[in-house]
Amino acid sequence: MAHSTAALVGATGGAGTTRLAVELGATLARDGREIAVLDAAFATEGLARHATGRIDTDLTELLVEDRSVDDGRPDDRLSDDRPSVDGRLLSDGLREHPATADLAGRLELCPAYAPFERMARAKTADAAQRFEALVAEAAESFDHVLLDTPPVAANQSVAAVTAAEKVAVVAPADDRGVDAIQRTRGRIADVGASVDCILANLAAPEHPVESADAAIPESEVASLEEVPASAPDPGSTFAPAVAHAAEVVFDADLGLEFEDPGLLDFDADELLPDALS
Repeated sequence: MAHSTAALVGATGGAGTTRLAVELGATLARDGREIAVLDAAFATEGLARHATGRIDTDLTELLVEDRSVDDGRPDDRLSDDRPSVDGRLLSDGLREHPATADLAGRLELCPAYAPFERMARAKTADAAQRFEALVAEAAESFDHVLLDTPPVAANQSVAAVTAAEKVAVVAPADDRGVDAIQRTRGRIADVGASVDCILANLAAPEHPVESADAAIPESEVASLEEVPASAPDPGSTFAPAVAHAAEVVFDADLGLEFEDPGLLDFDADELLPDALS
């Protein structure tokens, strides 16, 4: 049975976790699924750069601001069946990714974009408990929920790895990534969770991350305006590699086809070290 929630945890800073979360989400949405990406990387606010327009309500506000009504008047926003946490509506923080218009499914982002004072309050233990509840609520409305998670060193990242059904460590496919994976395994074990899979990111055909369950090559796309590069019109080995990673993370079988005959011959195992081939 496919899992619905997964934390993508950066083994190091700069591992590419945010962008990979968007790519995985778009690929799953290309398969007709409804996907939400929640931002636990408050400090970098990276997911906000993938959202267009003004962010009126961000994820940190959902965690710390009391949005319930206290003047005795009804709040029409709470009269429907939308997910809420202590009166805070998940839908208030969700923004549809621009690529959704070209996808069979739906991709929505809940980014963090906040002043320092609110960001600090969103890192408290109480806010972490609300984050776990928010993940559970999102899982009720979406087929899959991806948590963009920084290296485990704060309450919100601990909440992400303990709330998710699966934990995928994203590591750069180099010697730095190999060392970081071991440290990350230890930190995740310390908080009572475990690592389910390893994603080697920005991988060359030969790389040293022998523990990788999937490897994703570097995309030729450099501009954020062109992300996701894996959907809706994949045109390189990057797209099937992202699809394979999505299947690994969620134990899912995607019914995706790649029109280029060269892509049909792609074997994700080619990006794995010889020891795992």
